[in-house]
Amino acid sequence: MEGNRDEAEKCINIATKALEAGDKDKALKFLNKAEKLYPTSKAKALLDALLRNGSSAGTGAYCRRPPDSTAGAGAEARAEPVAGEAIAKSFTKEQVEGVQRIKRCKDYYEVLGATKEANEEELKKAYRKLALKFHPDKNHAPGATEAFKKIGNAYAVLSNPDKRKKYDLTGGEEPSGPGHAHGGGGFDFHRGFEADITPEDLFNMFFGGGFPSSSTHTFSSGRARYSQPADQRRDRAEERADGGFSMFIQLMPIVVLILVSILSQLMVSTPPYSLYSRPSTGQTIKRQTENLQVDYFVARDFKSEFRGSALQKIEKSVEEDYVSNVRNNCWKERQTKTDLLYAAKVYRDDRLRKKADLMTMDNCRELDRLNDLFRGG
Repeated sequence: MEGNRDEAEKCINIATKALEAGDKDKALKFLNKAEKLYPTSKAKALLDALLRNGSSAGTGAYCRRPPDSTAGAGAEARAEPVAGEAIAKSFTKEQVEGVQRIKRCKDYYEVLGATKEANEEELKKAYRKLALKFHPDKNHAPGATEAFKKIGNAYAVLSNPDKRKKYDLTGGEEPSGPGHAHGGGGFDFHRGFEADITPEDLFNMFFGGGFPSSSTHTFSSGRARYSQPADQRRDRAEERADGGFSMFIQLMPIVVLILVSILSQLMVSTPPYSLYSRPSTGQTIKRQTENLQVDYFVARDFKSEFRGSALQKIEKSVEEDYVSNVRNNCWKERQTKTDLLYAAKVYRDDRLRKKADLMTMDNCRELDRLNDLFRGG
């Protein structure tokens, strides 16, 4: 289903051009096709507008306001659709000009509006601003989807030190010969410098979630703001609540360990054992549990105070604490390795991949040993 998004966007663009030409039947055909490929709020809004306005949409999708002699010289000329309010809010002249500027760019630095000396923070700042401005759910101008992809691809390449170095050597050269043209004679932004992550995933990494659909995008003092309908705000609040609950469930083992540690300190001033040598409490005598052969440390008078069932109870507590520590440390090791592999894939960094491969995973190996003992017992 996700792979049909681009095809659906193409159908919506064709339908928009058909509306501009006054061809209602063609617009309906491609909008219905877009809905079947990948349902979006944009296609649905256009369909609803066409169906509500009936044949009026077929007389010409867009028209210009007649010149107003009382308007100021700097008044903005804005395309106003006849086929309904949903189309009227589709895009502005400024958005169209912005898309055209991106299409005219000759290299990635020009796309982001950055210099070749720009550092990582400057690239991030440029990408954030442009990604919000050209996001397809915020900018409905023709070609906005392609511009958004170019912006994402530009940042994905320039934020990778190795790819940026190679791109600086060859990336700025204008390609020649047939097959290099992109988008009807435009510049090809994908010749050997493909992004390792989709524009959608890159956007989600920066802004922490799915695409903000069907919301109004404005800028004020350099900050992005979104105004959404009440039902969409409620849905997003529920999503955030679900995400918070999921995060709480993931952190539950750590929270439990912290609470247990605090309670144990309040209830028992000095535990009779320690998993590590503690000269400050006199727990320097090394012992080993009978069942799992877990090392622990006690004070000199431990042997005279704990015998028989009392000793068995102590060793059971030692083993439970040890297994709990090993299990949580193994979880941390796996999480760290997963994060390294993901970062290596995103930035195509072999050093991160090698670092992940060289991790010893000692706690996970110990956990496997303990599981084998449990199964054997």
